[in-house]
Amino acid sequence: MAISTRVALRTTALAFSAALVLAACSNGGGGGQANESGSAATSKAGSGTQVTVTETEYGLKLSRNSFAPGTYTFTADNTGKVAHALEIEGPGIPEAKTKTIQGGEKAEVTVTLKKGSYELYCPVSNHKGLGMEQRIEVG
Repeated sequence: MAISTRVALRTTALAFSAALVLAACSNGGGGGQANESGSAATSKAGSGTQVTVTETEYGLKLSRNSFAPGTYTFTADNTGKVAHALEIEGPGIPEAKTKTIQGGEKAEVTVTLKKGSYELYCPVSNHKGLGMEQRIEVG
């Protein structure tokens, strides 16, 4: 085998190996939900203390009313007839919301709550203004 052929094969093998390493270390770069933005305030779906948020026309009911700092997975349970979603705003949370879900569907958003005041609401249309909002205190 000629030296130039060996060098070309070695260079190709090194480039291929480097591409595999980069692909393995990559996080995929997108396609995830907003709650998986990679910030310190959000965590992988399903981790943390479970809280069910029952959504109806037009109100929110939480399965608990006491919160200590920590990681929580909020499950939006749309028991209504129209589309709803759940968004959480507060200290250290840049954007945390579920996808829009139809009646009978559920969706999750996982966040790490710090001490402070948070607002949970339905961001669909004017649902927040119609009463689909709750404030919680963490501390």
